[in-house]
Amino acid sequence: MRQPPASLDPLFKPRSVALIGASDDVARIGGRPLRYLREGGFKGAVYPVNPKRDTVQGIGSYSSVAALPEVPDVAILAVPAQGTVQALRDCADRGVNAAVVFSAGFAEASEQGRLAQDEIAGIARQSGMRVLGPNCLGLFNAGIGYYGTFSAILDAAFVEPGPVAVVSQSGAYGSHIAHLARQRGLGIGQWITTGNECDIDVAEALRWVIDQADVKVVMAYAEGIRDRDTFVEALEVARAREKAIVFLKVGRSDVGAQAVSSHTAALAGSDAVFDAVLRQYGAYRARTTAEHLDVAYACARGLYPAGNRFGIFTLSGGFGIQMADDASACGLDAAPMPEAAQEELKAMLPYASPRNPVDATAQALTDLPLMTSYIAAMLEKGGYHLFAGIFGSGPASPTFSAKLRQTLRTATAGHEGRVLALSMSAPAEIVRAYENDGFLVFEDGSALVNALAALVWFRRSFDAAKATRPAAPAAMRIAPPHGALSEHEAKSLLRAAAGIAFPKEALVRPDEDAGAAAAAIGFPVVVKICSPDIAHKTEIGGVIVGVRNEAEARDAARTILARARDQRPDARIDGVIASPMIKGGVETIAGVVRDPTFGPVVMFGLGGVFVEVLKDVTFRAAPFDVAEAQRMIHEIRGFALLEGVRGAPPTDIDALAEMLSRLSQFAADNAELIESIDLNPVLAMPRGEGVMPLDALLVPCRSGS
Repeated sequence: MRQPPASLDPLFKPRSVALIGASDDVARIGGRPLRYLREGGFKGAVYPVNPKRDTVQGIGSYSSVAALPEVPDVAILAVPAQGTVQALRDCADRGVNAAVVFSAGFAEASEQGRLAQDEIAGIARQSGMRVLGPNCLGLFNAGIGYYGTFSAILDAAFVEPGPVAVVSQSGAYGSHIAHLARQRGLGIGQWITTGNECDIDVAEALRWVIDQADVKVVMAYAEGIRDRDTFVEALEVARAREKAIVFLKVGRSDVGAQAVSSHTAALAGSDAVFDAVLRQYGAYRARTTAEHLDVAYACARGLYPAGNRFGIFTLSGGFGIQMADDASACGLDAAPMPEAAQEELKAMLPYASPRNPVDATAQALTDLPLMTSYIAAMLEKGGYHLFAGIFGSGPASPTFSAKLRQTLRTATAGHEGRVLALSMSAPAEIVRAYENDGFLVFEDGSALVNALAALVWFRRSFDAAKATRPAAPAAMRIAPPHGALSEHEAKSLLRAAAGIAFPKEALVRPDEDAGAAAAAIGFPVVVKICSPDIAHKTEIGGVIVGVRNEAEARDAARTILARARDQRPDARIDGVIASPMIKGGVETIAGVVRDPTFGPVVMFGLGGVFVEVLKDVTFRAAPFDVAEAQRMIHEIRGFALLEGVRGAPPTDIDALAEMLSRLSQFAADNAELIESIDLNPVLAMPRGEGVMPLDALLVPCRSGS
């Protein structure tokens, strides 16, 4: 049963904490959390539990949970694996609301460990106590000084609260990214590592932090997702509230996926599907830890541009050109300054380049009022939604930094709602000063451009989520299929239940006249075997194309039936299908597969070599509307072919999107009955002429047989 998001409140916002296995040694796992709670400003009651000591770190200790003067909201367990199950039973018997289990040695280690972890999960279910871990680094809520972790990143200094939340399956990664974020000047309000996830998982933790008013961006890390519905809900709620989720998901490669399985026993699922689902629901997938940090840093202000016009100010042509190249690759529009504005800037400095990038040359370094005028003109007259200035190491200069900072403050005054960024290198205290003035600061120009492009991506995603969506189609439930379906049966079912249109065709039984049936269709025709047991017809020579008359149709039917009897004597034969030869259009492929994490997902791509060799396909979790199907279609690398190239007419993309949306709704409504669907090929005809799925394969689930 799904828990309401508020069920994690005792874990994240406790009024009292018991530390079971508390140690006097602040370097030990049982000592660090107590030290952090004592020194971090936590106002609630803290109860060390250690039957061997009267006091721990100067605080009175208790012999057991039962001996505590009150029932704590949360218990932190710093005990060995072999003592964990009993300690949790003790907590459950006392009515503790939540528990954090640090110890490793459970499902990630051995079969015996898995059985012990199952016991922990059973205790959580039976008692209602929420359990974080085992094999985790715990969590913290910096705003209340609550540090339920033994992470060493807090040894030197505590984390300042701020608009960032961190949700990570991996404790090591969660600690590292928090350390990097702190170095970057980012405040972290909530931080949680979920470990083996016997109860609380990444999806539920993500859902909880999204509900916190002070959170603007979440840095998430996962190796796999267990709870599809809560995960999708978290993504949808975050997008509706314009809170950015920046996700690092490992397991892209086969080797990586195998490492995931051995590391956490989590099911990684299909990486391509996970990638598509993040896009579908508005989460940004970071490719590297550096990008994870850069994009979260840019999002932490909650300021997103209204468009993608990008103005670049530079003192050196080379750096400006490089940034313009990066902008083009990221989809930012480095549009030129208006002609009149260029003339004004040229009049100020004849040998400058005022187009965009706007290069004021090194002259601007010795004439700061000139720099002020140039930058102010870009912001006032350029129509740019994003601005970047390239200054290298100049801001670090003791004799120049203060003047440059004042110049930039003057030039950008009144444009606080604009996204302003600087590429520069300087000590942390100088960087913080520029950030306080409203600038995003990056040392690397390419990272700057990528992060700004991510802001544009989020803005578009937020806006798309607010768009009016048409009502979902009526439910298209079907009766459980009795065994495999032939092509003709699959088409009939999809036509009736999903509203997918197929070209007219005739099923000709073995004892019927294929010639007459083909004539009724209209020549030329395709003749192909129809059998629920022969999915790949061409492998037995079961397709003959270009049949021009009745005699050829009869010959084709006899030949195909003979081949089927010869090569597949075990197969059930319904007959042959006669269907029209259709020319023109662009060959695409669509289908449905069951992802182990997200259930039915729809696949779309170009057909032929594009799917076989280039694997130019994309996915969406079912169901989705026509607008999402349009975005799906636009994602494939070969989209230009659908728009029409070398004189070819544009295809009917609207009809294609409608078909994909209908297919997704059908797949969602019958998720427990269908293993997979293939529509291949699907001809995208010229605009206004619709789409033509020429073949259909529907494989029922075994349970639906």
